[in-house]
Amino acid sequence: MAKLALYVPLEAKAGREEEAAEFLRSALPLVEDEPGTTTWYAVRFDHNTFTIFDAFPDEAARDAHLAGKVAVALIQRAPDLFVDPPEIQTSPFDRVRVRYLVASLIVHLQ
Repeated sequence: MAKLALYVPLEAKAGREEEAAEFLRSALPLVEDEPGTTTWYAVRFDHNTFTIFDAFPDEAARDAHLAGKVAVALIQRAPDLFVDPPEIQTSPFDRVRVRYLVASLIVHLQ
């Protein structure tokens, strides 16, 4: 069961939106190799607004993810692709917030 989560809002630079989307798509296979990352979504809300949401069973899994290939690539590519550096928000897993986020995603994607 996931107990910790990360939430990373991202705004793509003008003209780099599709490259940002492709970068996030390319991260999925890397995350799938992380046994402690139980949930990982990269969501596009509109033309230039993205969010990464991921969840972990414990701090060790979260720390491994933050030191992993996706995090390193995000930090390296962020200056080229995104308006601001990634602001990784960490918090205890909150089911109510996650349900709200998922419901918002479903409504937005319809």
